[in-house]
Amino acid sequence: MVRDFRIIRHIGIKITFVTGGMYMDNEYITFTIGKKKRIALIAHDGKKMELIEWCQKNKSILQNHFLCGTGTTARMISEYTDLPVKGYNSGPLGGDQQIGAKIVEGNIDFVIFFSDPLEAQPHDPDVKALLRIAQVYDIPIANNRATADFMITSKFMDEEYEHQVINFRQKVIDRANTL
Repeated sequence: MVRDFRIIRHIGIKITFVTGGMYMDNEYITFTIGKKKRIALIAHDGKKMELIEWCQKNKSILQNHFLCGTGTTARMISEYTDLPVKGYNSGPLGGDQQIGAKIVEGNIDFVIFFSDPLEAQPHDPDVKALLRIAQVYDIPIANNRATADFMITSKFMDEEYEHQVINFRQKVIDRANTL
């Protein structure tokens, strides 16, 4: 639902910003991350307790946002912290791909993923795909505690944040037209 329109000129292209969602033009998609963030919480087995401790430490902030996560991680965070966390499948069973799909749909704003760089993962291609899609859609992602601390204490945690993402769909159409 459109609540606010602002029209500006950017490199000669008219772009309309829509608060509380996204708007597409030929060059960019403008996303608005709302005041209430939709945060995905993910951790490899060797990092689950570290993420749970981090969630407990930041519970007063996290309780103001929508939380989701992959299988066991979501369940464990809920059990240990009493935070409501919507669970998807376990990572090796497609949970990372489900989170990635939610990013594409515009339903995840922020990812905290405590990955274990010293342990081989059977679903490593899925993890790489999730990290790639977060990068494509310019989604903030923390892969360790220090980055997560910086992100959770950012001034943007308490306000809306608008950012532009390259309209890759249009780029593909333009490329196909040149073939």
